[in-house]
Amino acid sequence: MRHVELPRRARRAAVALALGALAFGGVTTVPQEAAAAPAARTTPVVTWAASADRLDTAVPERTHRVVVRTSAGGSALRIRLSNAFGEQPVTFGSAYAGAVDSGAAVVPGTNRALTFRGAASVTVPAGGSVYSDPLPGTVRPYADLAVSLYVRDASGTATGHRMGLQTSYIAPAGDHAAEDAGTAYTQRTSFRYYLDAVVTDAPRGTGAVVALGDSITDGASSTADTNRRWPDFLARRLGDDRRTNVKGVANEGISGNKVLSDGAGESALKRLDRDVLSQRGLRTVILLEGVNDIKATPAPTAAAMIDGYRQIIARTHATGACAVGATVMPYQGWREWNAAGEAVRQEVNTFIRESGAFDAVIDFDTAIGDPAAPERMLPAYDSGDHLHPNDAGMQVMADTVDTRALRCGR
Repeated sequence: MRHVELPRRARRAAVALALGALAFGGVTTVPQEAAAAPAARTTPVVTWAASADRLDTAVPERTHRVVVRTSAGGSALRIRLSNAFGEQPVTFGSAYAGAVDSGAAVVPGTNRALTFRGAASVTVPAGGSVYSDPLPGTVRPYADLAVSLYVRDASGTATGHRMGLQTSYIAPAGDHAAEDAGTAYTQRTSFRYYLDAVVTDAPRGTGAVVALGDSITDGASSTADTNRRWPDFLARRLGDDRRTNVKGVANEGISGNKVLSDGAGESALKRLDRDVLSQRGLRTVILLEGVNDIKATPAPTAAAMIDGYRQIIARTHATGACAVGATVMPYQGWREWNAAGEAVRQEVNTFIRESGAFDAVIDFDTAIGDPAAPERMLPAYDSGDHLHPNDAGMQVMADTVDTRALRCGR
């Protein structure tokens, strides 16, 4: 049965209730190492993530309020801050997490201070990342959270995610992280500065799936501020499915990304360790990449693409995780389509379907393609540009995933 979305007021109340334990738990936040004792009953699982990339110039003395939606519920929420592409250290003067109320406002009583080895402030070196200490209490699945980050000192290039398809907010002057009100957050942005993962402690045995992809996974052409990317729909399916303990979903798509070469973000081969294999509770990687390589000029051969896929599979398997291959979807009608690229796509898809190199296969090509014209997307799922699915297409993609295939028994 398909999930029915709660009215906005009911959703806010549910999130506020979930975070109430964080706000009123009466437990002092402790360093992450000290929280290890009860870990026998729980498993750290990524509940939200977005790929790190180069953004614009880093600006000090401003506060970012980044809005995210969880997948797996759990306790002991912590965040990961990334300075992967910074040339200089970034100092965060304070960080808070609370339940989204409306716009940039946070539900009163839910906004809690995060610490880093017991300190309110942390400096992340150039190229580095850091996890916060855990917050006591619980967070429910599908909770809309506002993570507020006061950047006290920064220069050079900012790190973050470019195509958020979710409105976040900036307070351009001073530390406003602790404030419930959104008054100081006068700027809107789709960028997600510095925050690249959120983790919770879920019941023991819970795992996560990471979607490694390009703009289709990133959600391009889905409706902004509605969480209608195909990994969002998949998160709902997994959360509602009592037969699976894969509950966390991390979206590691970058618009324009390629398997073999840099461009829009580092190549999938380069960013695999940082964006995917480092995620807590990783059980399965779904690989949906290749169309940007194939439609490039000059384009790689199918043999080169297959070699790239084999490298990703081998590195994923080396961590003990499953590798699921998704077929490259049709795109005739897009300005870069040509017959030679289509031939490569067909050869690549034959490898994905028939080689046995992947632990399982998701045939997005067949699910989205027009049976009467297999080189094209079915009009009902086409956003209009003939490359990116619309909301209905994103839903169909998520529905195509056999949730049993996300457990390969490695």
